[in-house]
Parts: sequence; structure tokens; C-alpha cells
Amino acid sequence: MTGSPAKQMHVFTDYLWFNTRNRQEFVRITDEVATIIQNSGVREGMALVSAMHITAGVFVNDWEDGLVHDFQVWLEKLAPSGLDYRHHQTGEDNADAHLKRTIMGHQVMVPITEGKLDLGPWEQLFYAEFDGQRKKRVVVKVMGI
Repeated sequence: MTGSPAKQMHVFTDYLWFNTRNRQEFVRITDEVATIIQNSGVREGMALVSAMHITAGVFVNDWEDGLVHDFQVWLEKLAPSGLDYRHHQTGEDNADAHLKRTIMGHQVMVPITEGKLDLGPWEQLFYAEFDGQRKKRVVVKVMGI
């Protein structure tokens, strides 16, 4: 078999740090992830973007204030804060945050094409905080050639 030599997979890891002002907050992170991808040198591959805390998540959707508000209202109906959850018997008060994170998801894989984040025309990346006001992080692991 002839042709160009095999290219070796490259892996690059970086972190985003958050300390939100509110207990629940949605933060657009598209530009920060795109910068990490650019810094990685990867031209073709994937990036894993994953919240590293059990009461926070990462998701892809439209960046529109009405939709963000709708997510917050919908999540509060599915996992209301202030209920007497069994988890609270351990001394915690954030059971709803764990449930909301599970609903929204804790990580996404996004494509990289020609060295750039390759999302659809309306797609944006978000960090979803459900028990904030303390330091948390997201790992961005870029893999490819």
C-alpha cells in the first residue's frame, strides 16, 4: 500500500473555570471552546466538553434568551427546588441540581473540521450551573490530527 504516511493522533487538554453569581445560571462557552481548539493545533477530530461537577452540565442548543428562560422554567417543573428530597437527609440541599444536571447532560462531543469548531448554523455550547456560587470547572479534551 502506498500513499501518505499515517498521521499520529494528537490529544490536547485545557480547562474552563466558573464561579457563577447565581445558584442557577447558563453560560455560553462557544468562543472559549473554539479558542482551545485553535490552541490545540488539531485540524480534524473531536472535542469532548465535560462538566467536572455533579451539579453542572454542558449542552448544545440555540443562543436565544427566550429559549434559555424556557429551559429554566421547564427544569424547575421537572425538578423543583425546595422539595423535601431524600438526598437532603445527608445534610445537602441540592438534590434538584443533581436531577437538572442529569436531564441536561454532563458532556458533549463536538466536531472539528479544518481546525475550527464545526457546529450547525444556530448551535452554541453552554455551561449549565445548577448549584453555583462556588468554583467549578469544565474539561475540554481535543483529539484528532
